[in-house]
Order: sequence, then C-alpha cells, then structure tokens
Amino acid sequence: MSKSALSCLTSTTEVANVTADLDTRSGELYASGDELLSAGRGGSDRAAAFACSREQFESLISFLDGTDAAGLSHAELEERLDRDGRELLRRLLDDHLALRAVREQRLDEVIGDEGVRRARVEPGHERALETVFGTVTVERLAYRAPGVSNLHLADAALNLPVERHSHGLRRLCALESPRGSFDGAVEAIERQTGVRLGKRQVEELAGLAAMDFEDFYENRRPARSKPSDLLVLSADGKGIVMRPDALRTRAPARPRAGPAPKPRLSADDRQNRKRMAEIGAVYDAKPAPRTPADILTSAAPEGYQPEPGPVAENKWLTASIVKAPAEVIKRTFDEAERRDPKRRRTWVALVDGANHQIDRIRFEARKREVKVTIVVDFVHVLEYLWNAAGSLFPNLDPTHWVHLQATRVLEGHARKVAGTIRRTATNARLDPARRKDADDAANYLTNKAPYLDYPTALKQGWPIATGIIEGACRHLIKDRMDITGARWGLAGAEAILKLRAIIANGDFQDYWQYHLAQERHHVHEARYQNHAIPQDESRSLPVP
Repeated sequence: MSKSALSCLTSTTEVANVTADLDTRSGELYASGDELLSAGRGGSDRAAAFACSREQFESLISFLDGTDAAGLSHAELEERLDRDGRELLRRLLDDHLALRAVREQRLDEVIGDEGVRRARVEPGHERALETVFGTVTVERLAYRAPGVSNLHLADAALNLPVERHSHGLRRLCALESPRGSFDGAVEAIERQTGVRLGKRQVEELAGLAAMDFEDFYENRRPARSKPSDLLVLSADGKGIVMRPDALRTRAPARPRAGPAPKPRLSADDRQNRKRMAEIGAVYDAKPAPRTPADILTSAAPEGYQPEPGPVAENKWLTASIVKAPAEVIKRTFDEAERRDPKRRRTWVALVDGANHQIDRIRFEARKREVKVTIVVDFVHVLEYLWNAAGSLFPNLDPTHWVHLQATRVLEGHARKVAGTIRRTATNARLDPARRKDADDAANYLTNKAPYLDYPTALKQGWPIATGIIEGACRHLIKDRMDITGARWGLAGAEAILKLRAIIANGDFQDYWQYHLAQERHHVHEARYQNHAIPQDESRSLPVP
C-alpha cells in the first residue's frame, strides 16, 4: 500500500507509548560513500497533494447535503461534525507533512556537534506523531555517517519532540493535569481531541512540560515597579501525602537503655505519611499606613472607616517538594534581587514564626548584604492568644481579654503580654497540663518579640499578615495535591507544583513559548556544529 493510501486511513486515537522510534525507515539500501539516493516520491505525488483531505471534505459535504443529515437533530449534527471534522483536520496536517517531505531539499554540508559530516542521505525515514487531531506520519530525509546518530533537518524545521506526542498534546497535559486528578485530565483531553492517552503518559508529559521552570524565571524580565513600593517576601511549608518510596529518609534511632518498648507500627510503615513542600512568594505593594484600630475594628468607634491595607501586585510564586526549604528561599531572594538589583526599595519578609525560615532569611540577607525586616504574621499571634485564653478562662467568654492583649501586642508590648499570661496562670494555680497553652503563648511572644514590631510596621505601611503565602499553600497544594486517595511520587508532585505556580503567576503563555524555544535548542540545535541548524529552503513552501 502506498504512503498516500495509508494516510487516507482513519487515525487510531489509542496511544500506547510515549517514546517514538525516530529512525524507522523504508526499505532502501544503505548508501555508500557520498551517494545520494533518489527521493521516495515522484512528481506524480504533487498532483495528489491534499487528495485525502479533499476526499474527507467532499464526504462531509455529501453527508450534509443528503437525506441522512436532514433527519438529525442539531445535537446529533454537532457530534457528527465534531468527529468527522477532527478527521478532516488530521488529514490536512498529514497531507501537509507529506507535501513537505516531497519538497524537502538535500543539503551538502550537514555536520553534527561532534564534527562528523553526514555524507550519506537516505529518503523514506518515517516516524509517527500523535497530535491533537490524531496520528500522522512524518517522512523525511536522514543524514547519516558510520558510528554516529542520524540527523533529520525536517525534524528541526518542525521542532518535533523526542517522544511520540506532539507539543499540542503536551500543552493540554500541562493545562489539564494541574486542574484535577490525572484521570480527570485523561478524560478532558479525550473530550477536546478524541485522543485517548494513558494516565501514566499524561503524568510524564506534564513532567516534560514543567522542566524549564527555573530557567524561565531566571531569564524573565522583572515587572516594573517604583522605588517607593515595598518588596515583600514570604515562605511557608505544607505537607503532601507521598508514596513510601518518595519520602525523605530518616536517620536511624539511637539505642535506648532499659527494657525494649512495646512493638508498634514504625513511622515508615504508617499510612498517609507526608513530605513537606516549601512555597515562596514575592510581590510588590504600595505602603498603606494604619493604626491598631484599623486591624482590630471591633473596638473602633461606631462609624469608623478602617484604612485598607497594602494590596499585593505582581505576585510571583515558586514551590518545590524536591528541593530543600533553603533552596526555595534562595530562589525567592533571587526573584527579589531581579526586581531590586540596586537595593533601593524596602524589603519586608513575612513568616509564621518557624525558626528555620527565619534563620534562612537572615542568612540570605547577610550573604547578599541587603536589609530585610522580618515580621511575624499577626494572625498566628492571635491564634496563640486564643489558645492561652482557653486555658486561663475555660468557663468564661475571653473575647474582651483577647482583644485587649492583641491591642497591646500591636502597640509593641509583646513581652509585657507574655508576662501577663504567665502571672494569670500562676495566680489561678493551674497545673502544668492545664497551663500548657498559656505557657506556649507566652514563650512564643517572648521568643518572637524581635519580629513583632507592629508599631513600626503599621506606621510605615507594611503588611503584617501572611495571607498571600497562606493562600498560595491552599491553592498550589491543598486544592490539587490533597485530593482524596492521592499518593504522590516525587516527579509527579514536583511537576504539578511548578505548573500550578506558572499558571497562578499568569505566565503560562510566555512560559510555553520559552519552553518550545528551549525544546528546539536542546533537541535539535544542540545536535549540529556550532549549535546552528543548516538552512533548508523548504521551510517556507513555494507557491506551486
């Protein structure tokens, strides 16, 4: 059967594997020396260009003009045209690729990156490409030399991927996988294209789509801002349920003296064990000075209109479950430096009080010689105050007491509030178990006092809550990674985190163009001498 006849057959939509065989070829003998074999198609094929597409189009016209279509409802017509229209688009693409194969010009000088000239040229090398319309066949010339891999200029002109699936399908996987489960992505892609991918294939293609995340943001131009705008950094962590092989390894426990403890399920054998992912955020904000009454509005005079807080602009998120928290915080500082390389702006770091985050922020600030003011989230302070009130006044409504102590903290008296909590617990003669929450709150206020300078923060118009990073944790992780029954591997979790961050940043379109350019460089340009693909005039098809 001829190639043109084969291309007219209906494409299969069941995809079995990801990797393509890039060097499948027809039955020509291997050429010797510098011999150039004749092309597999002759001039008669030119007259048959797009014959299969025309056949499908005429079939559609005949159907719509006939009695069968006249008796269908509009829903039935939509379904039929959707199916047959996809087949028409598949044939158009397949016929176009066949025409490019006919018109491909042979070049004399094709040299690989290892410096070996590909002197032998063979036509008829084919590979399958699974596209959003269905399966098509790409036929092209192969430039060969003994002992080295083949080169295909047509692959570079088309920017074909290494794997069987097209960039269009990869893009759909990158958009659908972060929205819901991988099973849901499989169904969504099939609804849109008619192509049925496997769950594992969707996960692998999503991983390929996310591979240029770091490089994209390292080379991206920062958003414009004014020197008076605040530069706010924040970081937080959240656990993701992982498969056992994706958990971090634990150090062996030290032997204990005395009788052996009662056997119980080891930590490594427990269900639903989590691995912490670190999230970083950077955003700009105009200063918005406020007072404690603007924060705790319940005690403000009647009719008082609180001043709004700083509004986040040009928000940027990053996340990783593979890299350590220190690396994520480093990348967060890298983004801040891109926005303010001359250190002209006010840098503020918002944290929830975790010591390792504070230590890493201080380390990065010292290393980069930049002044960063660390502010602990006021909402976390309120949580500690409410817990303390629950242990101090178990039978009373502690709302007024909590409001009074929170106001004192906003006025800069965190250590005095800690003393008040300890004295109240002592005077009430609470036993250690009952006063635990009170002691925890007092210790928190004392230890974090250097980062609770809310009077300065409010006067200067800085944010004092980590709502941005808390929302990022919920959006990037909880809404997608905490799907019931989900157990993640490292590669899949990392890819979804990156893709959700790109989409949340509003950078997906720009990222995708960058990703395709990187694909062209790494898959094609890097295989040629000086990373330059020999020019092929057949890239722009001449008008017949």
